Amino acid sequence: MRWLTLYARSRQVPASLAALVIGAVTVWAVAPSSAVGGGDPRSAVLGMGVGVVAVSVGFGGQDLALDRTAAVRWVPRRAAHVLLAGVVVAAVSWGLWAPGPESGGAEVLVRGSAGLTGLAALGAALSGGQYAWTLPFGWLSFAFFAPPATSTATRVAGWMLLPPGTPAGTWTALVLLVAGTSAYALAGPRR
Repeated sequence: MRWLTLYARSRQVPASLAALVIGAVTVWAVAPSSAVGGGDPRSAVLGMGVGVVAVSVGFGGQDLALDRTAAVRWVPRRAAHVLLAGVVVAAVSWGLWAPGPESGGAEVLVRGSAGLTGLAALGAALSGGQYAWTLPFGWLSFAFFAPPATSTATRVAGWMLLPPGTPAGTWTALVLLVAGTSAYALAGPRR
C-alpha cells in the first residue's frame, strides 16, 4: 500500500481532489437557477471541465526521468490513473447534478467526464503534465461559443453539450477517452 500512497502524493492527488470538489461546488453554487432547472447542461459540463482541469495536474510526475527509468510497469498504472480520474469527476458531477433534466441526464455526465478526461490525458501526452489542462479547457471554451450543432462537424465540436442519445456526442467522447488514455499510458507525459 505504500507505493499507492507515494504515487498519489507524487501526482498531487490530495490537492487535485480538493480543487475538484471546491471548483465543482463553486460552479454548482453560482449556476443560475434557470440553468439548473431548465434542461441546460452547460453548468454541469462547466463543473466537469473544472474538475478535469483540477485532476489533470496529476498527469505529470515530479521527475519525468525517474518515471521513465523506474523498474515498474507504467502502462497499466497510467491507464488506471486516467480512468480513475474520469470516474471521480463523474462521481462528483453525479453528486451535484443528479442525473435529471437539469444536467441533461446520466449519459451527458458520463460522456462529458469521459471525453474531457481523455482530452486531458492526450494533452499530457502531447504537451506535458503541466499543460494537460489546455486541451479540455480549449475544447470546452470553443463548445460554449460554437454555432448551433447542425452539421456533423459542429456536432463533433460541441459534443459535450449535445442531448443524450446523440451518436456524434457519444462516439466523440469515446474516441477521445480511448485515444487520450492510450497515448498517455503508452508514451507518458511529454517532457
